[in-house]
Amino acid sequence: MIGSLGEMVFVANAETIRTFDDFKRSIAGRWAKHDILSKKPKSQRIGPGLDTISFTMRFDVRYGINPRKEMDRLVGLERDGKAMALTIGGKGVGVGLWIITSIEQPWEIIDNQGNVLKASVNISLEEYV
Repeated sequence: MIGSLGEMVFVANAETIRTFDDFKRSIAGRWAKHDILSKKPKSQRIGPGLDTISFTMRFDVRYGINPRKEMDRLVGLERDGKAMALTIGGKGVGVGLWIITSIEQPWEIIDNQGNVLKASVNISLEEYV
């Protein structure tokens, strides 16, 4: 097991490949700017901001995955609005839980029966505290 997002397990074995690419984590602080007459504004650190993560998952029937079913699972996780743990390599990412803030689904190959044979999913997460 590579890791997981809640109940969605990232795995690569002889039967199934469910992994991710293009993993990006953004971390930023929160700052206020106070205007001062005839001078540059003063910056004041308010505290840490919420981290964000984005990555792409690829689903392909050739690798033991039903793309439509996997995409529906992710949509269900987003619509449930549950905060979930994100683990990679047996370690939690961040200091708490994560929520799915957006999902994009490019459907790449569809057969003549309307079955999705290959698709990508771009997922965006935000830290939940």
